[in-house]
Amino acid sequence: MSSNARSLKYILGWLIAGTRGGMSRAKIIKALNERPLNANQLASLLETDYRNIRHHLDVLQKNGIITAAGEGYGMAYFLSPTMESNYAVFEEILNKIWKK
Repeated sequence: MSSNARSLKYILGWLIAGTRGGMSRAKIIKALNERPLNANQLASLLETDYRNIRHHLDVLQKNGIITAAGEGYGMAYFLSPTMESNYAVFEEILNKIWKK
């Protein structure tokens, strides 16, 4: 496992399994793996409050899990290149959580 993958595994473990909003963040990551979306689209898709989605997007962006393009309400979010190339690490974490 590369050092990037190890680092990502640690960060994702904390963001998904170690914090209260982990499952919401996991749903966002899964949705963005399908296609880029803006915050409003994510809120509608996940049937979650817009402000809650914005909070989780900020957390994911600060930790290098997602990136953004554009500005204002039209800002689109998508997985970072590191997250995209190591998506299997995320799936491994989810499998461990859901087995419990």
